Amino acid sequence: MPAKSPKTPADERWLNRGVGAIGSASLLSDLGHEVPTSLLPSLLTSTLGAPAAALGLIEGVADALAGAAKLAGGALADDPERRRATAVGGYTATAVLSSAIGLATAAWQVGVLRSGAWIARGIRGPSRNALLADVVVPSAYGRAYGFERAMDNLGAIGGPLLALALVATVGVRTAILLSIIPGLLAAVAMVVGIRAAPRAERRTHRPLRLQVRPVLRGRLGRLFVGIGAFEAGNVAATLLLLRATDLLEPGRGHDSAVQAAILLYAGYNAAATLASLPGGHWIDRTGPVRALAAGFGCFAIAYGGFALVGGTLVPLALLFVLAGVGIGLVETAENAAVAALAPESVRGSAFGLLAGMQSFGNLAASGIAGLLWTVVSPKAAFAYLAAWMVIAIVAVALARTRG
Repeated sequence: MPAKSPKTPADERWLNRGVGAIGSASLLSDLGHEVPTSLLPSLLTSTLGAPAAALGLIEGVADALAGAAKLAGGALADDPERRRATAVGGYTATAVLSSAIGLATAAWQVGVLRSGAWIARGIRGPSRNALLADVVVPSAYGRAYGFERAMDNLGAIGGPLLALALVATVGVRTAILLSIIPGLLAAVAMVVGIRAAPRAERRTHRPLRLQVRPVLRGRLGRLFVGIGAFEAGNVAATLLLLRATDLLEPGRGHDSAVQAAILLYAGYNAAATLASLPGGHWIDRTGPVRALAAGFGCFAIAYGGFALVGGTLVPLALLFVLAGVGIGLVETAENAAVAALAPESVRGSAFGLLAGMQSFGNLAASGIAGLLWTVVSPKAAFAYLAAWMVIAIVAVALARTRG
């Protein structure tokens, strides 16, 4: 009788211990770092007396450094042993540095800590995504990444609510300090996920370098053309909030318009959460291309609507929900496509390239749309963004027809 082979992820349910632990890490980490993110404006302006411009400078520098860190994280994630250490270290450093903002006594200290936390967050991302591919069978990549994205979006909803509850109880500084608890629990969850992964194979030492050409060969490279077009038009959600506020303010007043816009943004995140897992099931049945095209289409309609809609709450709510469904589908499909199509030896680099494309594409989209908004009109800005969505749909359709 032949010897029994060791158990592999293919022998388990798709929602196994590894997938559950990595998804929990995303949820807990978002709960943690969304607390200081939500309270940063109050800490800087009210507590430290810094001008509003300091917030923009700190966030801009931190986001730019995070984008570069994602590329470096991709190179680290190619090695199975490095990706494990990078994931745990990244979650731990994000928790410690983010919570330490509560101890800052000057704006420059906030800037240093925020930048360090965002660098750690950027570095860990490709490793987490590569580890998720290690713990689940390929036929379930869509569901696994859909679950992780749903948990991440759920954390983005819960984090600001947690911040509100903590501020009401213990104040701004202590609330930020307490954010270390869910952050460190996220690192613990990542350790549990790593232990569920197959044992890492030792590889011969090679220079730490982002592998670009091997990633861009074949079908994944062609899909990246469409994904790149999407990211070039994937504007920061703050512009959606600004558009909603501007449209609602004439009939409601400023304060009421701001509150309504925040509720609309909560609806956006809720829609993304609810769309991610069903989208993952769809991806596992049909592949990522249709889900990508559907997500791009949701954004094309939403951006076109933001260009044309008036100051009525219900149509705006529908547009926010549509955009939320779009991002839930797209982010899940992007990750599943990389996991399925990238060679295993350069999977980390592939996730790093994807993450870098997302960061710098978002930066470019937001900058150009903001310029068009100021120089021409908000309608011109959203028409520009919608055009990128159409280009993205055509690009992924061509990638599919070419095999």
